[in-house]
Amino acid sequence: MVCACATGRYSLLVCIVGLLTLAAAAQGMGSATGTAREGMYDSQHRPITAGGYVKSGPVLYQDSTARSGLGGFQHVAGSTERKYILESIGSGVALLDYDRDGWLDIYLVNGNTFAAEHGSAPAPQAALFHNNHDGTFTDVTRQAGVGNARWGTGAVAADYDNDGWPDLFVSNYGKSRLYHNNHDGTFTDVAERAHVTFDGWAAGATWGDYDGDGLLDLFVPGYVHFDVPGTELPPGCTFRSLKVMCGPRGLQGEGDTLYRNNGDGTFTDVSAKAGVGDKGRFYGLASLFIDVNDDGRPDLLVANDSTPNYLYINRGNGTFKDESFASGYALNGEGRETASMGIAAGDLLHHGRVDLFHTTFSDDYKPLYRNDGGGTFTDISEEAGIAEATVPFLGWGDAMVDVDNDGWLDLVMANGHVYPQADGSTWGTSFRQRPLLFLNRKGTLQAVPPVEGTALATPTTGRGLAYGDLFHTGRLDLVINNLEGPPTLLRNVSPAANHWIELDLTGTGKSNRSAIGTRIVLTAGGLVQRADVAAGGSFASSSDVHPHFGLGTATDVESIDMTWPDGRKERIKPAGVDRLIKVVEGSGIQP
Repeated sequence: MVCACATGRYSLLVCIVGLLTLAAAAQGMGSATGTAREGMYDSQHRPITAGGYVKSGPVLYQDSTARSGLGGFQHVAGSTERKYILESIGSGVALLDYDRDGWLDIYLVNGNTFAAEHGSAPAPQAALFHNNHDGTFTDVTRQAGVGNARWGTGAVAADYDNDGWPDLFVSNYGKSRLYHNNHDGTFTDVAERAHVTFDGWAAGATWGDYDGDGLLDLFVPGYVHFDVPGTELPPGCTFRSLKVMCGPRGLQGEGDTLYRNNGDGTFTDVSAKAGVGDKGRFYGLASLFIDVNDDGRPDLLVANDSTPNYLYINRGNGTFKDESFASGYALNGEGRETASMGIAAGDLLHHGRVDLFHTTFSDDYKPLYRNDGGGTFTDISEEAGIAEATVPFLGWGDAMVDVDNDGWLDLVMANGHVYPQADGSTWGTSFRQRPLLFLNRKGTLQAVPPVEGTALATPTTGRGLAYGDLFHTGRLDLVINNLEGPPTLLRNVSPAANHWIELDLTGTGKSNRSAIGTRIVLTAGGLVQRADVAAGGSFASSSDVHPHFGLGTATDVESIDMTWPDGRKERIKPAGVDRLIKVVEGSGIQP
């Protein structure tokens, strides 16, 4: 891995020479720059990514993995030596109510081994866990038929055929899968018939109705073109004098694909026609359909590793305009490309617009982009208080989520390095890293300290992250899929006695039934909040699609205004709080 030379307060410029032993070898997973600083270690000289603990403080999450039954799942990704980039990326997680019993279930994507890729060993299985409504989950993978048995990267759930049941796209290295929900607890892989196999290394996909025909379309970013090795040794790359695996720089990008939903169970590749075919062959890891310029049409974000990010503005005629650089989204505030892993989106600042956050490689700050309107963005990471604190961490899955239901979106991210060699090094970071949580205090983000022995103080090899109310407590829980190990289920135990409301939306007419693309504005307790229904964003993962609003101490909601995907505007006023409200487009609140 070769560091990109960059300037800037948080770049900590280092040009490392002699890192490649092969001129054509890859540059490494990210444009990481920097040197180990004293601020990257705690008082016991532990890397702050796996240290910095405090004896007491607020405890907002409890590790419920063991009790839940999820601990029986083990993620696998090649060998623990991490000789190849395919062994280091990891996999995501999707939350969906697959059997429509009103409780969120958990789908965990798994990796693979090279022996299985060569056909000489059985492949590890992904896992679908059914929610038992009592804090535990049961593995129903075999009967559901969603084991995948391929080298999996991500999963994103949505009802693509408008039959009222959530389906599941699983992005793989090799052929991807589209699991159609059979309405009886089982799924059928229809990817071949639907023409969405994406024969390459697919990363974090997103669903959205880009052409406004009421049918959800699928965008799949490609990462790198990678050939499964035989017995040969990998190219020789080093990072800070230690030999590490190579990539992605120096490797060929895979290219991205937009699949238009034909409405008959098949899709058509319209990437070139729509203008989103990734001519630069950048290394895509995450994507999200969401309206960033408030014109009522879903735009498209693509987070690229070690290359500029894409922002495609929807023209409304079936095509997109590349506004990546003009918008300020392609690079960070220092004018540098970043190793972007995951996208978090939401109205973080209560200004009625969608702000964006990216996780990136270690030795680089994680950029927070303020939406200035008109599809333009400004990097406000330092102003918001997250720049310095995030530098040592290598982030993956992320989310803007109201952890304490105070009406302000907080920021959470899963972390973990790609190089086992980080342990025992002087890099100021570690292979296993604790998750990060920043509480939003009216636009300033304050890091929650890791209280010793609690969930936020436990280092893992975090990758995918998704959120949702798994236990019907009115609080949003987190699921993290870790590289080479069991997942982590973080149950929200915030002591804040704040109120909340959640929406279950059903689109009709020219709106897709999942209501993906709906914009909601809620007014309560002197606050005006915005939420957008979306599927994807967080690294290789998808969260619950039910919009959730923290209300603080407010016990009455003045109004909820919805702009449905087909443009219909509708206002409702719920009776009471602390409940899930079902809304059907054009028919209002349902019993």
